[in-house]
Amino acid sequence: MILDDKTTDKPKIEYPCNWGFKLIGTNKEKLKACVADIMAHKDYKCKDGNISKNGKFVTVNANCEVCSQEERDKLFKSFRDHCDVKMVI
Repeated sequence: MILDDKTTDKPKIEYPCNWGFKLIGTNKEKLKACVADIMAHKDYKCKDGNISKNGKFVTVNANCEVCSQEERDKLFKSFRDHCDVKMVI
């Protein structure tokens, strides 16, 4: 499905599937610790992302298999609510 401004349908996601989260914060090690804590019950991968031009912000990319929309939303909310995460995409 191609998403554009003329499409009103949401894409259909078939579960289980691999899903990625990009976490943005100010400390890479704290972001990695956050991922390890929140995804401790899952088999996941976490790798370094980008650093902002001035070095103030860093990203880490985490992915894992999610079994449902509810699980994906729960992980997203856990990341979003964590004190070391400024933004999650």
